[in-house]
Amino acid sequence: MTRTVRRTGRPMQVAALGVTALLALSACSSSDDSSSAKSGSSAAASGSDELSGTVTVFAAASLKESFTTLGKEFEKAHPGTKVTFSFGGSDSLAASITGGAPADVFASASPKTMAIVTDAGDASGTAATFVRNQLEIATLPGNPDKISSLQDLTETGLKVVLCDKTVPCGAAAQKTLDAAKLKLTPVSYEQDVKAALTKVELKEADAAVVYKTDVHAADGKVEGVEFPESADAVNDYPIVRLKDAHDTEAAEAFIALVRSAEGQKVLTEAGFLKP
Repeated sequence: MTRTVRRTGRPMQVAALGVTALLALSACSSSDDSSSAKSGSSAAASGSDELSGTVTVFAAASLKESFTTLGKEFEKAHPGTKVTFSFGGSDSLAASITGGAPADVFASASPKTMAIVTDAGDASGTAATFVRNQLEIATLPGNPDKISSLQDLTETGLKVVLCDKTVPCGAAAQKTLDAAKLKLTPVSYEQDVKAALTKVELKEADAAVVYKTDVHAADGKVEGVEFPESADAVNDYPIVRLKDAHDTEAAEAFIALVRSAEGQKVLTEAGFLKP
């Protein structure tokens, strides 16, 4: 009698399961490799991203020399970018921004003028102080009028120029005069600190109350006279990215440069005080 042997199929099932498992593992491994490759590719792409475009910076006139230098350094570090500046009185710049003038970054010479922009809702984030500046008297080279104090500026016949009281340098000058209980009638009020300094450089005035940084930037065209009252009217300089910035990444990168050790070095060498 022939016995029929029935195969249960169990070995085949085990084998099939083994193959399925191997395929699954292979698929997972392939998927992981693919994900890793994609992740690495994304990281590489992110790391290779370069800034481009134009950064428009509105900045206080006293920042002209320092920011021009930093602008060139920024363009060199980020080929394909361009930094354009509009320098002037902080109050005028603030009014232009709130009036709709296109700009990416605003650097003001005082918190008060910065508040014009932030209160209007035109800033993105909180403005940060990046430097400070102190007043100094600018006289003709050699100081022919022998000016040695703030009080000397009140002498009859002396032609003195001040910044307008609405401009940070003018507000600071008035604060020192009030603290010293001195009255001074200038031959003119100028709309920004560079204009006040130019009056002395052109010998149209005997002296002007400007920032130390402006005397430094004049490179011998004027002579600086320090006065103790200036310590009571040191101006903080805040900077902020504007809400309608055209290129937010480039704008933030420029602000980062200004606040970096490299940026601070350029600014302190120009005579600015650390924040």
